[in-house]
Amino acid sequence: MIYSTATVPVNPQGETPLTRAQVWQGLVLKARDARLFLPPDLCTRCEVVEESATHIVREATIAGDDLREIISFEPERKVTFFQAAGPREGAIVNELFEGEAGALQLRFYCYTGLRGKKPFGPEEQAEQAQFDSDTGYKAALLSTLKRTQQLLAEGKL
Repeated sequence: MIYSTATVPVNPQGETPLTRAQVWQGLVLKARDARLFLPPDLCTRCEVVEESATHIVREATIAGDDLREIISFEPERKVTFFQAAGPREGAIVNELFEGEAGALQLRFYCYTGLRGKKPFGPEEQAEQAQFDSDTGYKAALLSTLKRTQQLLAEGKL
Protein backbone atom coordinates (compact mmCIF):
# COMPACT_ATOMS: atom_id res chain seq x y z
CA MET A 1 0.00 0.00 0.00
CA ILE A 2 1.06 3.55 -0.67
CA TYR A 3 0.42 6.43 1.72
CA SER A 4 1.64 9.87 0.82
CA THR A 5 0.85 13.37 2.01
CA ALA A 6 1.96 16.91 1.28
CA THR A 7 0.73 20.32 2.43
CA VAL A 8 1.44 23.76 0.97
CA PRO A 9 0.30 27.25 1.91
CA VAL A 10 -2.28 28.64 -0.49
CA ASN A 11 -0.92 32.17 -0.24
CA PRO A 12 2.85 32.20 0.19
CA GLN A 13 4.48 35.61 0.36
CA GLY A 14 4.96 37.21 -3.04
CA GLU A 15 2.20 35.24 -4.82
CA THR A 16 -1.19 36.50 -5.96
CA PRO A 17 -3.52 35.75 -3.04
CA LEU A 18 -6.40 33.35 -3.58
CA THR A 19 -9.57 33.02 -1.52
CA ARG A 20 -10.96 29.68 -0.38
CA ALA A 21 -13.75 30.06 -2.96
CA GLN A 22 -11.24 30.66 -5.78
CA VAL A 23 -9.10 27.67 -4.83
CA TRP A 24 -12.28 25.60 -4.61
CA GLN A 25 -13.28 26.65 -8.13
CA GLY A 26 -9.83 25.58 -9.33
CA LEU A 27 -10.12 22.18 -7.63
CA VAL A 28 -13.55 21.60 -9.19
CA LEU A 29 -12.23 22.57 -12.63
CA LYS A 30 -9.29 20.19 -12.15
CA ALA A 31 -11.68 17.37 -11.22
CA ARG A 32 -13.85 18.02 -14.25
CA ASP A 33 -10.98 18.38 -16.75
CA ALA A 34 -7.47 17.47 -15.65
CA ARG A 35 -6.09 18.60 -19.02
CA LEU A 36 -6.38 22.22 -17.84
CA PHE A 37 -3.95 21.55 -14.98
CA LEU A 38 -1.52 18.85 -16.11
CA PRO A 39 1.50 19.31 -18.37
CA PRO A 40 0.67 19.19 -22.10
CA ASP A 41 0.03 15.69 -23.45
CA LEU A 42 0.08 14.05 -20.00
CA CYS A 43 -3.72 13.87 -19.96
CA THR A 44 -5.02 13.10 -23.44
CA ARG A 45 -8.67 12.49 -22.53
CA CYS A 46 -10.85 13.64 -19.64
CA GLU A 47 -14.62 13.33 -19.81
CA VAL A 48 -17.35 13.59 -17.16
CA VAL A 49 -19.67 10.65 -17.86
CA GLU A 50 -22.01 11.02 -14.88
CA GLU A 51 -22.80 13.73 -12.39
CA SER A 52 -24.97 14.50 -9.39
CA ALA A 53 -25.09 17.18 -6.72
CA THR A 54 -22.42 15.39 -4.66
CA HIS A 55 -20.13 13.69 -7.16
CA ILE A 56 -19.05 13.14 -10.73
CA VAL A 57 -17.68 10.13 -12.55
CA ARG A 58 -14.92 10.85 -15.00
CA GLU A 59 -13.03 8.74 -17.48
CA ALA A 60 -9.56 9.90 -18.42
CA THR A 61 -6.32 8.83 -19.98
CA ILE A 62 -3.41 10.12 -17.91
CA ALA A 63 0.19 9.11 -18.61
CA GLY A 64 -1.15 6.48 -20.99
CA ASP A 65 -3.35 4.83 -18.34
CA ASP A 66 -7.12 4.64 -18.78
CA LEU A 67 -8.85 5.62 -15.53
CA ARG A 68 -12.36 5.75 -14.18
CA GLU A 69 -12.75 7.86 -11.06
CA ILE A 70 -15.67 8.63 -8.81
CA ILE A 71 -14.99 12.13 -7.52
CA SER A 72 -16.89 13.36 -4.47
CA PHE A 73 -17.14 16.98 -3.39
CA GLU A 74 -17.42 18.48 0.09
CA PRO A 75 -17.91 22.11 -0.99
CA GLU A 76 -14.99 24.45 -0.29
CA ARG A 77 -13.37 21.72 1.81
CA LYS A 78 -12.45 18.46 0.11
CA VAL A 79 -12.31 16.67 -3.25
CA THR A 80 -11.85 12.89 -3.08
CA PHE A 81 -10.87 10.83 -6.12
CA PHE A 82 -11.87 7.17 -5.73
CA GLN A 83 -9.95 5.00 -8.18
CA ALA A 84 -12.69 2.79 -9.67
CA ALA A 85 -10.65 1.49 -12.64
CA GLY A 86 -7.05 1.86 -13.75
CA PRO A 87 -3.68 0.85 -12.36
CA ARG A 88 -4.42 2.13 -8.84
CA GLU A 89 -7.11 1.41 -6.28
CA GLY A 90 -7.86 3.54 -3.27
CA ALA A 91 -8.47 7.22 -2.67
CA ILE A 92 -6.67 10.48 -3.41
CA VAL A 93 -7.77 13.60 -1.51
CA ASN A 94 -7.25 17.34 -1.98
CA GLU A 95 -8.28 19.23 1.15
CA LEU A 96 -8.50 22.93 1.99
CA PHE A 97 -8.09 23.89 5.65
CA GLU A 98 -6.79 26.63 7.92
CA GLY A 99 -3.47 25.89 9.60
CA GLU A 100 -2.60 26.66 13.21
CA ALA A 101 -1.88 30.31 12.38
CA GLY A 102 -5.18 30.60 10.49
CA ALA A 103 -3.59 30.65 7.03
CA LEU A 104 -5.29 28.71 4.25
CA GLN A 105 -3.51 25.44 3.35
CA LEU A 106 -3.95 22.87 0.59
CA ARG A 107 -3.20 19.27 1.53
CA PHE A 108 -2.91 16.19 -0.64
CA TYR A 109 -3.05 12.72 0.79
CA CYS A 110 -3.62 9.32 -0.67
CA TYR A 111 -3.96 5.74 0.37
CA THR A 112 -3.66 3.60 -2.72
CA GLY A 113 -2.37 0.32 -4.00
CA LEU A 114 -1.41 -0.96 -7.42
CA ARG A 115 -3.87 -3.44 -8.88
CA GLY A 116 -2.33 -6.83 -9.56
CA LYS A 117 0.94 -5.96 -7.82
CA LYS A 118 2.35 -7.32 -4.58
CA PRO A 119 1.49 -5.02 -1.65
CA PHE A 120 4.64 -3.14 -0.56
CA GLY A 121 6.45 -4.78 -3.50
CA PRO A 122 9.02 -3.04 -5.70
CA GLU A 123 6.42 -1.34 -7.93
CA GLU A 124 4.59 0.15 -4.95
CA GLN A 125 7.87 1.17 -3.31
CA ALA A 126 8.91 2.98 -6.51
CA GLU A 127 5.56 4.77 -6.70
CA GLN A 128 5.79 5.72 -3.01
CA ALA A 129 9.24 7.24 -3.62
CA GLN A 130 7.96 9.20 -6.63
CA PHE A 131 4.91 10.53 -4.74
CA ASP A 132 7.14 11.69 -1.87
CA SER A 133 9.83 13.25 -4.10
CA ASP A 134 10.24 16.92 -4.98
CA THR A 135 8.48 16.23 -8.31
CA GLY A 136 5.62 14.32 -6.65
CA TYR A 137 2.39 15.54 -5.20
CA LYS A 138 3.82 18.61 -3.46
CA ALA A 139 4.81 19.86 -6.92
CA ALA A 140 1.32 18.98 -8.16
CA LEU A 141 -0.26 21.07 -5.40
CA LEU A 142 1.95 24.04 -6.24
CA SER A 143 1.18 23.77 -9.96
CA THR A 144 -2.56 23.53 -9.19
CA LEU A 145 -2.39 26.78 -7.23
CA LYS A 146 -0.28 28.45 -9.94
CA ARG A 147 -2.76 27.39 -12.65
CA THR A 148 -5.67 28.62 -10.50
CA GLN A 149 -3.93 32.02 -10.24
CA GLN A 150 -3.50 32.06 -14.05
CA LEU A 151 -7.18 31.20 -14.63
CA LEU A 152 -8.18 33.98 -12.22
CA ALA A 153 -5.93 36.48 -14.04
CA GLU A 154 -7.48 35.39 -17.38
CA GLY A 155 -10.99 35.92 -15.98
CA LYS A 156 -11.85 32.21 -16.29
CA LEU A 157 -12.72 31.65 -12.61
